[in-house]
Amino acid sequence: MAAVTPGLGAPDSGTGAGTELPRVVVIDDHALFRQGVIAAIQDNVDVVGEADDIESGVEVTLAQIPDVVLLDVHLTSGSGAEVIAQVNAVSPEIRFLALSVSDSPADVLSVVRVGARGYVTKRIGGEDLVMAIRQVANGSAVFSPHLAGFVLGAFSAASPDPSASANAKSDSDVDRLSPREHEVMQYLARGYAYKEIASELHISVRTVESHASAVLRKLQLSNRNELAHWANKNDLL
Repeated sequence: MAAVTPGLGAPDSGTGAGTELPRVVVIDDHALFRQGVIAAIQDNVDVVGEADDIESGVEVTLAQIPDVVLLDVHLTSGSGAEVIAQVNAVSPEIRFLALSVSDSPADVLSVVRVGARGYVTKRIGGEDLVMAIRQVANGSAVFSPHLAGFVLGAFSAASPDPSASANAKSDSDVDRLSPREHEVMQYLARGYAYKEIASELHISVRTVESHASAVLRKLQLSNRNELAHWANKNDLL
């Protein structure tokens, strides 16, 4: 059995001086890639363990109780979805971010259906990966931009969220948005990070944050998840 490697970073005691880093476990069966990911993120997160198969992945995750598990979808020992299922049966509060070379709809849905909070492909850069980890740690759902619309569509069709109809807005609500706010709204609903939106629209991240707040306020929505459901329901993606 592959070795579990806990303790790459000290567990966060919760008493730090306001600079707490997300505690992360990395599970990937390619040792060289796994070490490369750890090297790319370890200055900005607290990597508390790593593993390369289902059994050791579940073991180190339950031992460390990280904020986020960075998980490959395809492991030599089986599907990464099995790691999520086994961990969720014991500690459902642990959040998973899938990191895969695949952008196949079947692979995406296989982990999202069992509880993954996000899915990004291995083409992602180190800085953006750190941002995605932080967002998942904070409770957001994060997907590579070209996957977000597909995921929302698939789940809305399969099992409509009651809150989506409760939050559905009329065309007059959309008319309250300025042209720029409308653009930001669409990017937000598709799962783009603030930095990605800023790059696409050639504006600052701070300006994106300001527009995002205005969008949620004008549409009377609480968060990005509600916005995504609403935009999908109203065919605005």
